Amino acid sequence: MFFDTHCDTVLKVVSGNLDFNTGEGKAHVTLPGMLSAGSCAQVFACFVLSDEHPGREREVALGMIQTIVRMATRSDGKMKIALSASELHSACDGGPIAALIGLEGADPLEGRAENLHYFYELGVRDLILAWKDNPFTGTTFGRNTPLTEEGKKLVTIAEELKVMIDVSHLSDVAFDDICNTAKRPFIASHSNCRALCPDRRNLTDSMVHRLAERGGVMGINLSSDFLDPVFREKLKSYKRKVLAHKRTPEELDRFRANVGTWPCPSIDWVTRHILHAINVGGEDCIGLGGDLDGVTSIPKGLEGIADYSKLPDLLLSAGLSTGQVEKICYQNFKRVFCEVLAD
Repeated sequence: MFFDTHCDTVLKVVSGNLDFNTGEGKAHVTLPGMLSAGSCAQVFACFVLSDEHPGREREVALGMIQTIVRMATRSDGKMKIALSASELHSACDGGPIAALIGLEGADPLEGRAENLHYFYELGVRDLILAWKDNPFTGTTFGRNTPLTEEGKKLVTIAEELKVMIDVSHLSDVAFDDICNTAKRPFIASHSNCRALCPDRRNLTDSMVHRLAERGGVMGINLSSDFLDPVFREKLKSYKRKVLAHKRTPEELDRFRANVGTWPCPSIDWVTRHILHAINVGGEDCIGLGGDLDGVTSIPKGLEGIADYSKLPDLLLSAGLSTGQVEKICYQNFKRVFCEVLAD
C-alpha cells in the first residue's frame, strides 16, 4: 500500500484539464492510477497564494475543497474524505482510499490564526503555514524569517484542533521555531535531503534528525530538481536566462514545456535520498510525498502514481528489508497522522 502526503492534482481538476475519476486528461494522479498502485491514503493540497488571488483566497480555497469532496463522492465508494485516525486505519485495512485535505500555504486564513477553525470544519487536516512569505512565517521562496506571533498562535490552534503541521516550504529559521513551539509530531510532506541536493527546499541533516526526534516524517519529493543536483543547476541557469524578468503565465507555460523535454534523472536518486534519510534519522522518519501534478519533471521510469508499484522492488534491491519498505510506503505516515488525528 502507499500513503502519499502531497499532490497538486486538484488544480488540474479545477482548471478542467482532468477528470480525476475516469483518468481522462494529463495528470500524475488519478483514481484509476491510485487503484492500480494500491494507494491507501493521499493528501490533496489546496494551493492558494494571495499574490494570485488577492482578496479571494478563502473563496478559491473553498472551491478546491469542494472539488476534492466531489472527487470522493463520485468515486463509487472507492475513495472517502478522511477526518480521523479511525478512518485512516480503515483505509489501510482495505477500506476506501483515504483522501486527506491540506492547505498548501495559510493565505486563505487571511492573516488570522483563528480562521483555521473554519477550514477545520470543512475537513482540512494538514497545514503548510506558507508557500511564500505571509503574515504567519517566512519561507524558502522568500526571506529566511521566523514564525510571527500570529504564526506561533496558528501552530497552537492547529495542534488543539488536531491538524497536522507541515514544514515543507518553511524557512530554516521558521523550522527551528516549529521545533520550539510544536508539542505534537509534525511532518515535511514533500522535502528531500539537502546533503544530496543543495536546494533550500530540502532538509539539512540537522533538520532531518530533529524531525525524527519529534516523531515526524519527511516525504520524498519526486521533482527532478530536488533530487538530482546536476538537474537542479541546469534548471537554475535556465531560469536565470529565460525568466529573469516578470513571468507571464504564457512564459511559464513555455518554460515548463521546455523543461519537460529534458532527460530525466535516474530513479536511483529516489533510493539515495531515502537511504540518506534513514542513515540520518532512522527508518521511521521517511515516507512518500511525491509533489505529483505540482512538478514538471520526475525520474525515469515513473509516469505517475500508478508507478509507485515499482518502488518496493527498487527499495528491496537497495538492501532494505520488507519491514523497512512497508514503513516507507505507508506505515510511517499512517503512524504519525493517526497520532495527530487521534479520535
